[in-house]
Amino acid sequence: MSDLVKRAKTFATSAHQRINHRRKYTQQPYEVHLRSVANLVKEIGGDEQMIAAAWLHDTVEDTPATYHDIEEAFGTDVAQLVYELTDISKPGDGNRITRKALDRNHLASGSPRAQTIKLADLIDNARDICKHDRNFAQVYLSEMAALLDVLQKGNGELMRRARKILQKCMDELGMPAIHPPPEFSTTSSSTDALGFSRRRVQRLFSEAFTAKDIAEPLPSFDADRDGQEIRKLMQEAGLQVAGVRDRGMVSGYIRSSDLEEAEGPCLAQARGFQADQLIYGDANLSDVILILSRHDHCFVSILNAVTGVITRADMEKPIVRMWLFGIITMLEIRFTELIREDWPNDTWMEKCTPSRLEKARALLDERHRRGAQHIELLDCLQLADKSYLLAQDQEFLHQFGFKSKTQADQAIRAMESLRNNLAHGQSITTQDWPQIVRMSQRFLAGDQD
Repeated sequence: MSDLVKRAKTFATSAHQRINHRRKYTQQPYEVHLRSVANLVKEIGGDEQMIAAAWLHDTVEDTPATYHDIEEAFGTDVAQLVYELTDISKPGDGNRITRKALDRNHLASGSPRAQTIKLADLIDNARDICKHDRNFAQVYLSEMAALLDVLQKGNGELMRRARKILQKCMDELGMPAIHPPPEFSTTSSSTDALGFSRRRVQRLFSEAFTAKDIAEPLPSFDADRDGQEIRKLMQEAGLQVAGVRDRGMVSGYIRSSDLEEAEGPCLAQARGFQADQLIYGDANLSDVILILSRHDHCFVSILNAVTGVITRADMEKPIVRMWLFGIITMLEIRFTELIREDWPNDTWMEKCTPSRLEKARALLDERHRRGAQHIELLDCLQLADKSYLLAQDQEFLHQFGFKSKTQADQAIRAMESLRNNLAHGQSITTQDWPQIVRMSQRFLAGDQD
């Protein structure tokens, strides 16, 4: 056992012991679970940083320890892995289904190393829960199946073990099959004519657009500089927020509005970074939006230093607008697929009003005139028309988290408004902000599958 792993084991064991954290069903010390996860990671050849992170994977989530503590003690690499493995949802984010979707989205963007550790975690938890709590096991196994679908970058051997345990537990509980693994799916709803799975496209959206791509540099000042002097400099530079340096490191931040009546060093008005305000540079945009739904500022950490800041104003940047427009496009494609599944052979036309069909036919004729030969009438329906059809299907409402047809209609209209504002270069961070938050989380969490 390397020195790094030994220190991680000691740190994690002590942190969980201090709060008397035990396994729920057996009352064994929590160290038992951590050791099992670490051993599984070691078995498949995980490096020492991965094994250390396996020991530490629940430390920030379950104990008073912070990312800063992990980073100081074990370095940026281990801290990054722990961050990727830590749930980001909060109790106020909604019910269990909503919270688990947010956490699943977070894991979907994780590195192959982090996903490998998560597979080990799932294997050990599934064994324990299925053995001791048959009722909750049905909930956990459904969530586990959804997680396995987004952990495709993890170690293949652990994935096989996880799927084997999942199937074994489901058989023992008499649970029906949830759905086939995405790599074996051949239905038109999951794969297009070119063979690109929707899951793969979701992964692209999750990984290709990151926090560091839109962050602005965070100027910083020494903590002992005069507050009024700093205020003047910030006003001249048009800065709303700046970092505060203590012994050369940015340890907090200050807003220009905090300095209006400041006397003496700016340290007196400095604010500390909250744990859920900090994010790593390669975090996905969905995580950024989640933070900005709670705070005015999202701070970006790169190489163990806070170097960037993101605000809602940065959501107006071209890269974010492109990302959002792509999500809406993917959702509309999914709506079209569902209609074809529910009403094959154009039987959906019976559900449409004559005026809607007339508009769709006019658009189809225009597209054919311009040379688009592979367009069907359904493709020419407006987004609101497609949602109108689908809202008659209770399964659709449940799948997308809508409680009623009215709620579905309101959400789709809000999505159309966002799309129109994106297409015409209008501001999206005022009236469209609630829709941006809902849509980004729902899409990247894979709720439409």
